[in-house]
Amino acid sequence: MEKNVGESAISNNETLLEQLRQKEQEQAILLNVGSSIAAARKREDLWNIITRQLLDLFGGKYYTLCLINEDGKTHTPFLHSDERTIRSRTEDSPIIHEHHPVEDGIFNVAIASDKPLIYDLAGLIRNKNIPAYIYHWFNAGIKEMLLVKISNGNETKGLLYFYSTTANAFSPSGFRLLTGIADQLGTGISNVLANEKIEQQLEEINRYKQRLENENLYLQEAQRNSGDFSEILGTSEEIQKVFTLISKVAPSDSTVLLSGETGTGKELAARAIHNASPRSKKLMIKLNCAAMPPNLIESELFGHEKGSFTGALDKRIGKFELANNSTLLLDEIGELPLEMQAKLLRVLQEKEIERIGGRGTIRVNVRIIAATNRNLEKEVQAGRFRADLYYRLNVFPVTLPSLNRRREDIPLLATHFAERYARNVGKPVPAITPKAMETLMEYSWPGNIRELEHLIERTVLLNNGPTIKQFYLPVVNKTSGAVKETGFKVQTLEEVEREYILKVLRLCNGRIAGPNGAAVRLDLPSTTLSSRMQKLGIKKEHYVKPDETDTN
Repeated sequence: MEKNVGESAISNNETLLEQLRQKEQEQAILLNVGSSIAAARKREDLWNIITRQLLDLFGGKYYTLCLINEDGKTHTPFLHSDERTIRSRTEDSPIIHEHHPVEDGIFNVAIASDKPLIYDLAGLIRNKNIPAYIYHWFNAGIKEMLLVKISNGNETKGLLYFYSTTANAFSPSGFRLLTGIADQLGTGISNVLANEKIEQQLEEINRYKQRLENENLYLQEAQRNSGDFSEILGTSEEIQKVFTLISKVAPSDSTVLLSGETGTGKELAARAIHNASPRSKKLMIKLNCAAMPPNLIESELFGHEKGSFTGALDKRIGKFELANNSTLLLDEIGELPLEMQAKLLRVLQEKEIERIGGRGTIRVNVRIIAATNRNLEKEVQAGRFRADLYYRLNVFPVTLPSLNRRREDIPLLATHFAERYARNVGKPVPAITPKAMETLMEYSWPGNIRELEHLIERTVLLNNGPTIKQFYLPVVNKTSGAVKETGFKVQTLEEVEREYILKVLRLCNGRIAGPNGAAVRLDLPSTTLSSRMQKLGIKKEHYVKPDETDTN
């Protein structure tokens, strides 16, 4: 009897020692894993810990760590085993990345449990109400599943799933260690998520900083490109191209030919070129060739001596002399008479002028900017403009875009003109309502910016309120100036496509497939062509005559 009592005492001591050793081992594991988790800063760090330490420690083959989403009603995978390593009887991956409901009969039960849960998948799949991912794992050869709740203090974060391809792989004896590690994982996940948020914020700050730097560089470049273009308003791509051209030609003495429809701002462009040039300290001289009578243009350009002709009571200095060491704008150059074109060409080539009635030549250093709303190439072809003068002027062509091509600048221009003319007459600056602005955006603007400016001026003068609610625009006949085409029928794209397919089918004698079929001619798969024919309502009788045989 005494021997049995002694043996029992020894057995109890051995059990206590074993429990103590197991507890010390668990503490060592917790300390080791915990230090690794505490050092984790990225998801990859946690992935390595779970994949390389925890799976072997608890006898798992694969794992999924799912977190509850912000909505509190769904969960999604946060970390999981490499999907490429998972073999399944079907092509479906057992890891489904879409949102799953928390109340799926498995997830909600596990997060409500105070201890880990073990499930036999063969038994689970007999239940029709289980989530789809259970079937996928079963098809991947999983026999047993171990689930443990992941928490950070009192906050439930999600669930860690371990999957085993063998039965009885998981034991309740490891529950205490698993629960301890799960608590550490909860803290580690919170740290990683916080770190990711910080990195995301830093990335957004860097992107914002980079955007500001890019915008600053863009503004600096725009300033360099535009020089002093304060009179030319616009941010559209078309006007920016003009700014770039102006910035490139302004520092030189090259002759510039400005072309564009009436009212597009050619004079402003000429002034911008002059203001950004080394000649900007002197006044730019301007002559409108269309505004002068033919018999007076020569005098205006080159000047005259006293008594050189009837009415020449005094000596006159011409525009070329006035523009010496400066810039001369020859506006509406296309209106210059042919006789004067020849004299202008000589001055441009020789860089010297002779006053009417003068006895000698005068050297001049003038930078020429010519402007026209005509197509000078067509004028040359028609014999109304000298080809040699055209090529002499067309050294650096700049085309000013019509307002139709830069409609996005209309709000800026309209607001600018409204402010200008309201201040001129001492009125408060009116705001333009969106509906009124919409009418401006929809109008065709045959007079371009000049027409817009005059419309705004008139509207400001007539307007009495704090806002401009309506613009009274001219009624434009939409058919005026349009080219009328005879024998043209407007068709929908489907009608055009149907007609074209029918023509090809008839050309191919009704064949659809094969080397000589319509599908080959149309560079389409025969199935695609058949589908298109069905959609367009093309039937056999539409392209095969009754006496023909379909050889498809």
